[in-house]
Order: sequence, then C-alpha cells, then structure tokens
Amino acid sequence: MDRDMLSLGTLALASPLLLSPIARYCDLAFRLLVRPLGGLGLACTDLVNPRGLLRATPKSMELVSTDPRDRPLSIQLYGTEPGPMTDAAQWCQEHGADVIDLNMGCPAAKITRHAGGAALLCDPRLAVELARRVVGAVRVPVTVKMRLGWDDDSIVAPELAAAMEDAGVAGVTVHGRTAAQRFGGQVRLTEIARVVARVRRIPVIGNGDVRSPADARTMIERTGCRGVMIGRAALRDPWIFRDTYALLTTGHVPPPPSITDRLALVIRHFENLRALRGDRIACVIFRQRASWYLGSLPDRPGLRQQIRLITSPQQFYHLIETHWGTTATSTR
Repeated sequence: MDRDMLSLGTLALASPLLLSPIARYCDLAFRLLVRPLGGLGLACTDLVNPRGLLRATPKSMELVSTDPRDRPLSIQLYGTEPGPMTDAAQWCQEHGADVIDLNMGCPAAKITRHAGGAALLCDPRLAVELARRVVGAVRVPVTVKMRLGWDDDSIVAPELAAAMEDAGVAGVTVHGRTAAQRFGGQVRLTEIARVVARVRRIPVIGNGDVRSPADARTMIERTGCRGVMIGRAALRDPWIFRDTYALLTTGHVPPPPSITDRLALVIRHFENLRALRGDRIACVIFRQRASWYLGSLPDRPGLRQQIRLITSPQQFYHLIETHWGTTATSTR
C-alpha cells in the first residue's frame, strides 16, 4: 500500500490518517489545534442533523463552523429522509465541504430511536438508497461511516459496503464493533478485513481501538485497509497523527513533545476556544476537556479540581503560572 496517498474520489489526501467525528469534542477549535502538528489527512465535523442545518439553527451552525485553515474537511450528516439529506449535502458543498460523510454507525439512543445512525444497518435497502440520492446530488465525494452491524446476529458491513460502492460512494469507514457493543469489547480486525475483501475499488478506512501509532500500523497490516480513523486517542495526545504518519512512512516515531510543548498546546486550545466561542463558553468547555491533557503532564496536586472551577481566562492563566512556573499570557 502506498501509505502516502489515500484518495476519496478525486480528492487526494496527504495522509491516510483521519480525525474521527467525536460528538462534542472534534469542533473547530480542536481541529485547528491538531492540523498544524502534522500527519492529519482529513478531519470530520460532529454529526449534523440536516433539518437543523437547513433551518440554520445556532447549534447546527456551530457544528459546521470552519475557516480556510480547516482543510480538507468532511461534514457528517445523519438522517433517513432523502429530501433533507440531499438538500443539506448541497448546502455543505456550497459552504466549503470537501467530503460529505453519512453517519450509519452512531449507536446513541437519541439518534437510533429516530432510525438514524447505526439503526440504518437494520434497513440496508434504505441506507443504500439514501447514499445513492446524496451521491447524485453533489459533486464532492460522499463517504459512509458504519459499524459491523446492529448486533452479532446481523453483521452486514461487507455486503453493505459493496452495495455502497455500487451506489457511488467514494469510501467507507468501518468501526469494528456492532452497534450493540457500543464501545465495549475489542475491535474485530478480521471483520474489517472482510469488508476490505468485499469491495473492488473504493478505500476502506479502519476505526476503533487505535490508541498508538503501533495500533494503526497493526490495523493496516491485519485488515488491508487503506486508511485509519483515530478518535479518542487524539484527544489525549493530539500528536498521534504526526507520530503515526512518521511510523508508517519512515518506520520510526519522533521523540515525544516536551512539557513546554504540551503546555503551549493547552494554552493554544484555550485561546482557540476564546477566539471562536468567547470567554465564558471557553471556560465552560475547557473545564470539561482539560482532563484529557492533564494525564500527559506531571501531576500537580489539586490542579484537576481547580481547573474544573475556572470562570475566567485570568483564572486559567493564573493556574498555569502557579503550577508550572510558565508565564501564560493571552495572545488576543
């Protein structure tokens, strides 16, 4: 496999590594944090309700928020109605999406109770028709993110991927679990390999349990997938794309970032949130997300609890200076 190139239709990616659309986490502030670190080929938004997008609700507009530095970008849609889905896909194309991704893998009850997300695996005919309609409505590549099936008694991913290829999709991402598993148990690489064997031309992107560069290499070697999508591991270590790409292309992982580099990243993420969401929302969001970073930094007693209580940027900067002896000043 040429690990330097992964193409989705006419879109050639610089890396076979993709950022997963993790709900509430992979927003614009985070995507702009990860991209400059290197190794990321494509990032995806959180899943978006097409009706909300077409009504331009504040939540939907926040989910699809982007800027010229946020490229290439995939916007993920979920739903079951061809009309709103095709209209929303056209909106995304007109507003800068390089790829339209259709979510057929989310196991969350708030999505599946309306027959969306992974529930579409229970109705492959509707899933394929939905993809066919969206493919016919846009010029940009359309991809599908799916799971193996609803449960162990209904593994449909190999056949569904082949049908999606016939419907014109440019690639499929397969999370190697069933919807019933949610995030329990282990990803089944043998099942992802079955999907790879079933399609003829389009790339299969593997997803699930990639916690290190070595995990990504193992997934590629054992399944034959053309790319790897990484999610939660990137929240803990945003350098994982840089490191994984280096391993795939050179056989070596770069030295880990220094404590100074990690602190600078934490500050930059907070500054991204301030610039995009304002001071109050930045503090609220960072109270929830800072714990992802603290595990990779030397322990500072009481810091986790203190950072969960910040209500102003000044408190944030004071904590950084107090615990790390680093002058953290606003770049705004």
